Amino acid sequence: MTTVALVGGGVVGRRIRQRLSFVLPDAHIVDVDPRLSERGLDNSEIVLLASPAPHAPLAERLVSAGTHVVSVSDDLDDVSDLLQLDDRAHASGATLFVGAGMAPGLSGLLARHLADQLAVCDEIHIAMHGTAGPACARQHHDALSGTGIGLHDGMWIRRPSGSGRELCWFPEPVGAYDCYRAELASPLLLRDVFPGVARISARVSATRRDRFTAWLPMLRPPHPEGGVGALRVEVRGADSAGERVALVVGLAEQVGTTAAATATAVVPPIVDGGTPTGVVCAGDPRLDTPGLLHRIEHLGVRIQEFTGIPTASGVEV
Repeated sequence: MTTVALVGGGVVGRRIRQRLSFVLPDAHIVDVDPRLSERGLDNSEIVLLASPAPHAPLAERLVSAGTHVVSVSDDLDDVSDLLQLDDRAHASGATLFVGAGMAPGLSGLLARHLADQLAVCDEIHIAMHGTAGPACARQHHDALSGTGIGLHDGMWIRRPSGSGRELCWFPEPVGAYDCYRAELASPLLLRDVFPGVARISARVSATRRDRFTAWLPMLRPPHPEGGVGALRVEVRGADSAGERVALVVGLAEQVGTTAAATATAVVPPIVDGGTPTGVVCAGDPRLDTPGLLHRIEHLGVRIQEFTGIPTASGVEV
């Protein structure tokens, strides 16, 4: 019987717990709050970190001891620190899955799904809307006051958060929102698994008030959970005939549900030994991306492909 430790009792953590029984029916799930006690962590084969950042300090101790770790952190500094643990994880034979939420996470899997349909992929653009619980809302607020990173013609660029407005169309019922650069981790992870892509960007939706108050403390407590969120992934490149092509997929779903489904979906391959050791990110060509996407859809997330033709079916993977 596999013992799985779950760190985090917020919106994402609670939904991960609900879904784990579907993918690991015989698993023993232990809820752990490291602020009170770390009992349960050392005896677990795999630990899911669904608490607010930082995750790197605890992940370092766990992977050094040979424990597999899945992190849903989307904090840029925290994700950067997690990526530095590759050698430690390799040395102990552990897998450290970095960025297992909606974005980064599902966004990387969808980018891989689209990129594999092209002969050449040279651009990836991510946009997201909405937040999960209060911790996610605070992270969104902080990201709009930092510095956004992106890849432009193979070179890293840094731009103020709240700049680079772009109108992005998400699946209904979300529709169109103005999206802006922010201090997001997706470009950093995508660069690792798509080394040949020259342009990578990530944006979040924001209102004028969001942008103007980003430098201040949050003016009111965040809601227990945001409404329907959305994700849009666009890749550009060329097909086998050399024709320029743009492919787009998206979804409209509560962010907490999407993040939980993604984090849950990556657990069985790790438990079964089908995931490489060391640091692994969504979109890694060594992963079974079609299998992961099928599992995420079975866990309640409907993925839609932008074809220009109305359809009731999801994306074919």
